[in-house]
Amino acid sequence: MKKIIWILLAIAILLLPLTIEDYFLNTVIMVLLYAYLSQAWNIMSGYSGQFSFGHAVFFGQGAYVSTVLLTKYHITPWIGMLAGAAVACLTGLFIGYLSFRYKLKGIYFSLATLAFAEIVRVIVENMAYFNKTLGIMIPLQDNPLMYQSSSRLFYYYVLIIMIVGITGLVYWMSRSRLGYNLIAIRENENAAQSLGVNTYRNKMVAIGLSSALTALGGTFYAQYLLYIKPVSVFSPDMSVNILLPAIVGGTATVFGPLVGAMIVIPFGELTKTILGDYAGANLVAYGILLILIILYMPEGVSRKLGWRKNVGIAPAKKYDK
Repeated sequence: MKKIIWILLAIAILLLPLTIEDYFLNTVIMVLLYAYLSQAWNIMSGYSGQFSFGHAVFFGQGAYVSTVLLTKYHITPWIGMLAGAAVACLTGLFIGYLSFRYKLKGIYFSLATLAFAEIVRVIVENMAYFNKTLGIMIPLQDNPLMYQSSSRLFYYYVLIIMIVGITGLVYWMSRSRLGYNLIAIRENENAAQSLGVNTYRNKMVAIGLSSALTALGGTFYAQYLLYIKPVSVFSPDMSVNILLPAIVGGTATVFGPLVGAMIVIPFGELTKTILGDYAGANLVAYGILLILIILYMPEGVSRKLGWRKNVGIAPAKKYDK
C-alpha cells in the first residue's frame, strides 16, 4: 500500500506544473528552492547545532561564481555550479577552521558567520570586476545546456531532482555514523568528545557539505532570475530566508525543511497579496505566524505531527574516532 501511495505521489508531483497557472508555478518553484536551501542549512546547523546566520555567503558565491564564468568566459553554469560549490566549500572549511579550532560556539559562532557574510558582501560591492552594487544581468539564451529556459517547467524539474537528491542525502546521513556523531555533538559536545567522537572533524565535514550544497542553490537562483546583485544574494535577509523553513518545519528532521517551506513561502505570498496596500502590514502578519509557531510548536511542525522517527538518536555503539 505504501508503495502505491509513493508512486501516486510521484506522479502527482511530475504532473503538478501542467495543471497550474504560471504565477502559482513560480510560487511552487520558490517553495522548492527554499526547501532545498534550508535542507542544506539543516545538514550543519540542524544536526550539529552549529547555528549559522551567514549561509548567504555560500549562496552568493554559488550565484556569482557561475554567473561570472558564464558572462565573462562563456562557461556553462552546469560547470560553473561545480566551481561555485568548490569555492563555497573552501570558504566553509575556512570559517569552520577558524571557528571550531578556537572553540567558537553558540551565539559567537552565529555572529562569526554573519560577519563573514557581510565582509564578502562589502568586498563584492566594491569590486568593478563584479560590477559593484549594480549587479550582473544574465542574457537569456533559452538553452538547457546553458542551464536556461524560457519555460518554468525546466526549472521546476531541475529543482525536483535537487530536492530528491538532497533529501535522500539527509535521510542517509540521519541514519549514518556521521549523523549520530553530529546529533551527539549537538546534545552535548563535551560528552560526545569524551566518548571518542572527533568533534572537530565531524563539524568540518558538516560545514563543508552544507556550504557546497547551498552554493548549488545559488547557481539555480541566478539562472532562474537572470539577475543578481550583492544586496540580494549576500544579505542577512537571505540567510534568514534560508534557515526559517527548517526552524518552522523542524530542525534535524528529514522532511522538516520541506514542510516549513510549504508554510512559510505561500503565507508570505498571501500576506503580500492581501495586505500589500498597507506598508509593513504583511511583515507584521508574517511575524505573528512565526511567533505562534515558535510558542506552540517550538520543536517544529513535523515533530508536532509525530514524525519523530526522522529526528535520529545516536544508538549505543562505538563512535568513530
